Amino acid sequence: MILPLLAALALTLTAAKLAGWASSRLGQPVVLGKLLAGLILGPSVLNLFALPYFEQAHVIEALHEFGELGVILLMCSAGLEIHLADLTQAGRPAVLTGVLGVVAPIGLGVLVGVPLGYELNQAIFLGLVMAATSVSISAQTLMDLGRLRCREGLTLLGAAVGDDVLAIGLLSVFMALVSGEGGDAPALLWIFARMLLFLSGAYLLGSWLLPRVVRWVEGRRLPISEPVISLIIIVILLFAWASEVVGGVAAITGAFIAGVALAASPSKEKIERGIHAIAFAFFVPIFLVSIGLQADARTLTAGDVGLVAVICVVAILSKLVGAGGGARLGGLAWPAALRVGVGMVSRGEVGLIVASVGVNGGLLDASGFTAVVLMVLVTTLVTPPLLRLAFPRKESSHA
Repeated sequence: MILPLLAALALTLTAAKLAGWASSRLGQPVVLGKLLAGLILGPSVLNLFALPYFEQAHVIEALHEFGELGVILLMCSAGLEIHLADLTQAGRPAVLTGVLGVVAPIGLGVLVGVPLGYELNQAIFLGLVMAATSVSISAQTLMDLGRLRCREGLTLLGAAVGDDVLAIGLLSVFMALVSGEGGDAPALLWIFARMLLFLSGAYLLGSWLLPRVVRWVEGRRLPISEPVISLIIIVILLFAWASEVVGGVAAITGAFIAGVALAASPSKEKIERGIHAIAFAFFVPIFLVSIGLQADARTLTAGDVGLVAVICVVAILSKLVGAGGGARLGGLAWPAALRVGVGMVSRGEVGLIVASVGVNGGLLDASGFTAVVLMVLVTTLVTPPLLRLAFPRKESSHA
């Protein structure tokens, strides 16, 4: 059954690269073209991979798994461009951006969800879905623009870590309360303590150990093909795995921490070249296309269209107001704060992960899940062009 997958991978990569090239020629981020390619190939338009030839080989599931690896490598690449001193300089703006970027969507989700007919628990969960932020798309766009290490970019990355911890922590608490499994205070405190312990421990261990291990492997001239890059890939995968299993936060957070820790290695440039080649030649384009493949606009009724529109507007405004307002309160000027707010708009795979938790817990029905998927897609699609408008053009990207 490998032949259908080979054909699907070839089609996906070709569509991603051509769409990225076309988007770049039109003066838009290459990310936008790749996302639209997924929307066209997916059930909303062509539904190409639902053909029997592909469906019997479970191609969609395979592409999704490849895409998950892509976002992990993407966030490690973003981490490699960051130094801890840069993130600590973001300080207060990053903290306030992360906190208000979670509080505002939850509040607006409840205010809008209840009038739309959702029960209180469902409305709170809708707010939690909108609180989730995935900066992988923003990180890719900022790397394209050469702006990842400017103050807004560092605030954005620092806020993303705090946003992830707070949003996933609140989700864990909420699901524990709804299911009746975590009502006591010690259990709730342990959820947050576990996350903070993992984040701090992972960085301290990684920053102390990883550069030394890389130096040792490189100096030994082991009879292994590409020993350093092989080691780095293993480290990234282990950090991503431990992030969810041990720390209870998204796998992309662990990958980002691994990247930040490896940024101190003397072999940083070699590591960057190796990871960049693997990620951007294969895995990242599949990740971007796979987002569009998960949306099916055809299942929506006329009434659902209005619901999707409201959710999308609230999702965008809540991050602009919450995250942007937090950045402004943290000391950034209004233009810079607006850029940070725009960068926090994309929900990406984190929003989909949270939504799937709601489906499994009975808090989202099929139409609600489709609405959330389309919200994730819309927020992901609008973020690259909005960031391009918010930032002065500096560098062009490769497709």
